[in-house]
Amino acid sequence: MSKQNMKYAVFGVVVAAATVAALVSAAGSGGESTVRSKMVLMAPASPGGGWDGFAREALQAIKSDGISNNVQVVNVPGAGGTIGLGQFAQMEGRSDMLMVTGGVMIGAIELANSQTTLDDVEPIARLADDYAVIVVPGDSEVETLEDFVDAWKQNPGGTAIAGGSLGGIDHLLMGMAAEEVGIDPKDVNYIPYSGGGEAITSVMSGTTAAAVSGYNELSDQIEKGTLRALAISSDERLPGVDVPTFKEAGVDAAMANWRGYVAAPGITEEEKAELVAIITEFHATEHWQDAVKRNNWTDSFMVGEEFDAFLAEEIVTTQELVEGLGL
Repeated sequence: MSKQNMKYAVFGVVVAAATVAALVSAAGSGGESTVRSKMVLMAPASPGGGWDGFAREALQAIKSDGISNNVQVVNVPGAGGTIGLGQFAQMEGRSDMLMVTGGVMIGAIELANSQTTLDDVEPIARLADDYAVIVVPGDSEVETLEDFVDAWKQNPGGTAIAGGSLGGIDHLLMGMAAEEVGIDPKDVNYIPYSGGGEAITSVMSGTTAAAVSGYNELSDQIEKGTLRALAISSDERLPGVDVPTFKEAGVDAAMANWRGYVAAPGITEEEKAELVAIITEFHATEHWQDAVKRNNWTDSFMVGEEFDAFLAEEIVTTQELVEGLGL
């Protein structure tokens, strides 16, 4: 890392720490206020990203029904959410906070070999999923996933695939797909980019053979014919989305980019129940249901033991995929 980049990285950590310190200080001066009168949603990512948008939709849903009188979103970006997670795990007993989490964070924890994991916080709820799609240029000779897989199997190393960060949903999906079609996941030539726009530029220019990104990010270009969608990572076809699943196309791979919330460690069972109740209430609001439709999310509401079991399974699956990819 260059000195300049290191300076920016250190600055980001200092800003995150200062943000958290300010929140702790504010909590300490707030008297006996309850989560119904004041709450904070932490998005462990920069403003404008997926987790930030998810948190802000929740904020509006909470406000829309008066579920909490004073709710705010704070951003603690960096390292796939693990910087925010590290800060959040230190907020012992903070019952007025929730942090956005999801599949991307699990991959980031494994990739960074993070000392702080989701075992250090309190799972609350899974709320919504979206899915990744593999695309080629609209005028490509590759017309189906089967066409792509045939070429991929012949030359895995020479078939570059663009996508998001290493260890993210896009990468893990292609590792899973590779294993299913008989390619060693370690041989996947995956080129990570900082955003979906850069990944698409690479495939349109011929730098990579295909790109993987969130369907929501690419739906307009797919509908216009600029991109051709070969398959989507959902278990079943999505309503109104004319794209076959990987399974339909003969590759037994499915993966959701799920998002949900965790609470700080050390809260009481009563406080946890109150946070579950708040999320259950805002999940039922008209604003949230509209947000799910507007963002092309799939409603995957899940709390309690069901969410705990799902999370445990997701962690094991991700660990196996990261190991298989040789990361």
